[in-house]
Amino acid sequence: MTPGLLAIGETMAALSSPQVGPLRRARSLDLRIAGAESTVAIGAARLGVRAAWIGRVGDDEFGALIRETLAGQGVDVSGVVVDPDAPTGLMFKERRASGTTRVSYRRADGAGARLAPSDIDVGAVRAAAAVHVSGITPALSTSAREAVRLAVGEARAAGTLVSLDLNHRSSLWQGRDSAAEYRWLVERADIVFATEAEAQLLVPGRTPVELARALSEMGPASVLLKCGADGATAVVDGVVLDAPVFRVRETDPVGAGDSFAAGWLADTLAGAEPAQRLRTAAAAGAFAVTVDGDWEGLPSRAELYLLEGHDIHR
Repeated sequence: MTPGLLAIGETMAALSSPQVGPLRRARSLDLRIAGAESTVAIGAARLGVRAAWIGRVGDDEFGALIRETLAGQGVDVSGVVVDPDAPTGLMFKERRASGTTRVSYRRADGAGARLAPSDIDVGAVRAAAAVHVSGITPALSTSAREAVRLAVGEARAAGTLVSLDLNHRSSLWQGRDSAAEYRWLVERADIVFATEAEAQLLVPGRTPVELARALSEMGPASVLLKCGADGATAVVDGVVLDAPVFRVRETDPVGAGDSFAAGWLADTLAGAEPAQRLRTAAAAGAFAVTVDGDWEGLPSRAELYLLEGHDIHR
């Protein structure tokens, strides 16, 4: 496995109701897959990057679905570990009201949380152009945290770019010190993605520029502050850039940040200038929210032009 981008983390089976209302009232559920890091891998693959994903899945139908879906999207899954003793995690998405999505999980003691340093293909890490991780995985278990730290350390030693999305999930940390782990990761990352609220866990600042600059002072050359419908701000080698805002009709907001990261990383690996990377990232994030599912709406290179008029529904 010699990917351009290697993503490491947990992927789950995702069950969602096709109708608006309490999940208990649903009479059918759609079955898909969802995972922050694998969404980045899919998004990058659609934009022409050789991408791979490493994680653990159960030896069950949901695990088989994850492997088959990722492979079908052009993501290398040869490094995926199939765990015979733990089930694949589940994610439930509920549209409680129009325009409102609630997400819950059944992941404790699941296969994804059993990710271990021995699962990391060190050769693939060293050979990759970039390794992408998130703040979710270290929260899952001690072994998962050690696996992420191993991958980050090996990447740095090999000169592989380290990409980090903080992706803070307060429910996973349960009173533990998430900030300390995030600091360790940010200080070793080349690229950091964060929301304003996530950045404020680590650094002072009130505006996206202040927060991005403060994060960049911790070490990363590129910091991307995601501001939802208001776009994004980047600080790249000290230079401040603002992302274009694409106004689209939102169907499902989940996955937008991971899609944004995929666009930035794909253009980074393609050698694009920072302004172009930011435009591609913003377009990928906009595409993602127009379609149900975390990754289903991610664009190919040939489709990016559809957002030039800022309205993909025309």
